Amino acid sequence: IDPVVTLYHWDLPLMLQEKYGGWKNESLIDIFNDYATFCFQTFGDRVKYWITIHNPYLIAWHGYGTGIHAPGERGKITTVYSVGHNLIKAHAKVWHNYKKRFQPSQKGMMSIVLGSHWIEPNKSEDALDISKCQQSMERVLGWFAKPIHGDGDYPEELKNEFSFLPRFTEDEKNYIKGTADFFAFSFGPNNFKPPNTLPKMGQNLSLNLREVLNWIKLEYNSPRILIAENGWFTDSHVKTDDTTAIYMMKNFINKVLQATKYDNIDVFGYTAWSLLDGFEWQHAYNIRRGLFYVDFKSEKKERIPKSSALYYKQIIRENGFFPKESTPSLQAQFPCDFSWGITESVLKAESMASSPQFCDSSLYLWNITGDGLLHKVKGVKLKTRPAQCTDFVSIKKQLDLLEKMKVTHYRFALDWSLILPNGDLSVVNRQVLRYYRCVISEVLKLNVQSMVTLYYPTHAYLGLPGPLLQTGGWLNQSTAYAFQDYAALCFRELGDLVKLWITINEPNRLSDVYNRSSNDTYRAAHNLLIAHAMAWKIYDEQYRSFQYGKVSLSLHSDWAEPANPYFESHSKAANRFLQFEIGWFADPIFKTGDYPATMREYIGFKNRKGLSYSSLPSFTSEEKQLVKGAADFYALNHFTTRFVIHESQNGSQYEFDRDIQFLQDITCLSSPSRLAVVPWGVRKVLRWIKKTYGDIDIYITANGIDDQSLDNDELRNYYLGKYVQEVLKAYYIDKVNIKGYYAFKLTEEKSKPRFGFFTSDSKGKPSIKFYNNLISNNGFPSDYSVCDPPNQEKQCSFCLFISQKKPLIFFACCLFSTLFLLLTIIVFHKRKRRKRFK
Repeated sequence: IDPVVTLYHWDLPLMLQEKYGGWKNESLIDIFNDYATFCFQTFGDRVKYWITIHNPYLIAWHGYGTGIHAPGERGKITTVYSVGHNLIKAHAKVWHNYKKRFQPSQKGMMSIVLGSHWIEPNKSEDALDISKCQQSMERVLGWFAKPIHGDGDYPEELKNEFSFLPRFTEDEKNYIKGTADFFAFSFGPNNFKPPNTLPKMGQNLSLNLREVLNWIKLEYNSPRILIAENGWFTDSHVKTDDTTAIYMMKNFINKVLQATKYDNIDVFGYTAWSLLDGFEWQHAYNIRRGLFYVDFKSEKKERIPKSSALYYKQIIRENGFFPKESTPSLQAQFPCDFSWGITESVLKAESMASSPQFCDSSLYLWNITGDGLLHKVKGVKLKTRPAQCTDFVSIKKQLDLLEKMKVTHYRFALDWSLILPNGDLSVVNRQVLRYYRCVISEVLKLNVQSMVTLYYPTHAYLGLPGPLLQTGGWLNQSTAYAFQDYAALCFRELGDLVKLWITINEPNRLSDVYNRSSNDTYRAAHNLLIAHAMAWKIYDEQYRSFQYGKVSLSLHSDWAEPANPYFESHSKAANRFLQFEIGWFADPIFKTGDYPATMREYIGFKNRKGLSYSSLPSFTSEEKQLVKGAADFYALNHFTTRFVIHESQNGSQYEFDRDIQFLQDITCLSSPSRLAVVPWGVRKVLRWIKKTYGDIDIYITANGIDDQSLDNDELRNYYLGKYVQEVLKAYYIDKVNIKGYYAFKLTEEKSKPRFGFFTSDSKGKPSIKFYNNLISNNGFPSDYSVCDPPNQEKQCSFCLFISQKKPLIFFACCLFSTLFLLLTIIVFHKRKRRKRFK
């Protein structure tokens, strides 16, 4: 371990303060140099990195201006800048002393630690705001950095603003300029607290370390940089569970890594602050900044490593951040009957055929008065033909998109409120049903099977028929019976064409809608479960025997990781999230016929402590029998991994009952909507489902990422490739019985994050080709496809040419036949003329 030794970190001997007035007196320059000489003579043979002064801004501004730091003087502004002047000259003298007398033999390097905040404009395009940010940086960092790392003089802004600012002579400028072998930089809470003392110029403080490193690079000609102090703080009551400090450390170090990797900034070292909890200046013992916890009340003052110490040790060992690949990439294919799908949300049915010329018997004249309109001719009726599926314009558009996707399955949702506007069978919209049947039948002609979702609610559109909504929606058990009738109608009308059904999409996310109280949330969920089970039972008893389909419900199934892996409370919180999010619906169906015991016990525990008045509904024995086993496969929608911590909460809300909070991990790639891209999370959730619910068939019914790019959605390509690779590992290595993968989604809406492979106006994105390749390869084959037909069964090249050129060959045949007929007629007429002539 190389020592980096600081000569002065605010520990001025009291005698020098009393006798000379501290750094206000220029005499301290020589005294400081004598002290430095002694240190070089005593320790210099073992020290290769020297720091003269730690953060002179805080010494001058808060020691002699605001009085926050020692010596606690509230002086005039002129005193503040004279102190800064003396600190700069003291540093320069020590640097020259070391350079001349000690560096030739000791081979060390020297600098001064300069601390700073970072400031960003309110409006990034506003020149005045940008100018104010520049002024703010010059008043703090530039005050000391420009003389030492720049031209030897203060920033022009400071000189113009303060006429009383001390002046350097030309000789002093040359003497001070370049008196640092590297740029030592401090970035942490001391540079941000208290913010009211910072010259913010009305702009915004930011913790973006990468940006301030870029500023240093541009201002001071790309110096070598040592991060000499960086870290954050926790409150005094926090012992070893300093998760906030871990995530701040992740943020800062990751920004340094980005600066070195992408901005070519020469950062050669990083120093975490600090080793031990201690006396934090004006904050005394009210905050802690150590990697090791110190119990100040104990006799021995034991040092106990915090989780941040363990995490920092891991970063040092890995020398950065490595993606947690579960295993190396796998070269293999999915089984030949694997379903490759694309997901769409609710299809809005056309209320009428949009090509009326086929079913309207009237005759029209167009534009007869120059008005550009059609005018009906009275008394004239034409023959019409029966309505056809091709009359629906939107179906053709969907078929075009699906054909480009090259999928085997298409998942979309029906609109319950359109099919049964009254919520019961008194009014059935046959035209809407015909539209959906047309979609399914036309898609089948492309050799694409449909997975049909009966009910697809969102927090923005509940999707219930109006009368059901008015009577309480899912808080009213009668809605479950209405859903049963609706499901039976769909099975009867469409079931001969559909082999895969989803009753309800993400019922475990309806807590976003029924959130007035936890009991509302749990009551709505209970009725949703009953509704699904009754629909499954109807299909099982009345339609399965001749339609041969399968029915399930699709659950939102994101994975949960402990935000701090070094604490059991976070691991318990992650498991609790899975129980409340997935087990809530999956346990009754795939396991016990009842809600998870963990869920009931935890809610009971909170009730006993008076923190919640929530209560889960109870299943009757008949309901348990109805619900248990009411699914033919497990369908999951998976998008990201959540990083969770335990945080006790008070109140009767579903979110509060879980006692968890989410953290954003800066080291994870994330999308514009802040979805973390964690591919191994999907493998973990698949393993968890198998372990918890047995060896059941699993369909991933939605998986995707929002990517704002229209012409180069490489984030989506990366996401698809990595997530499908982890699904493949789950299939081969973990033996999870995965039957299909459906990418989310086909088209995007204008107001939503860009999840679509096609824009709202049907323009395709490059990721379509990437997904096509995944499908055609059926995964990641090494060199051949196990699903290829044997050589003797492959089409010959001539047959392939014939099949590909059918239209051209047909046209050629027609042309040849016409020519042949024409020649025959000519020959026939010539012979007839000859006979007449004879």
